[in-house]
Amino acid sequence: MSGYFSSYAVVLVLFAVGLVIVAGALFVNRMLRPDRPTPEKLLSYECGVDPVGGDWAQSQVRYYVYTYLYVVFAVDAVFLFPWATIFAAPGFGMTTLAEMFVFLGFIALGILYGWRKRVLTWT
Repeated sequence: MSGYFSSYAVVLVLFAVGLVIVAGALFVNRMLRPDRPTPEKLLSYECGVDPVGGDWAQSQVRYYVYTYLYVVFAVDAVFLFPWATIFAAPGFGMTTLAEMFVFLGFIALGILYGWRKRVLTWT
């Protein structure tokens, strides 16, 4: 039973060493960095643009729809690369081709649904 727990001891020791290294790096950074706060440095900003107006802004839902469509196309691209490598393997040609057309059909149905609901129009 001692051999079983000794492998956990190695993991705990490595975790502790990593924790000491990270804590030491943060401590050294705090000791060596210059600390001269000014009102300009303490002013909040986003992407280098000074804040103007109120602190609450309303976003439209269509921006999220575009984000979801991007994710769909990114997932589609991720699945296309392994499919392209297996498609050339002997014995997988027609099966993988049919599976990819089914997958692309589902993607096309999702895009058609978004188009029919008029979420793809930019106004």
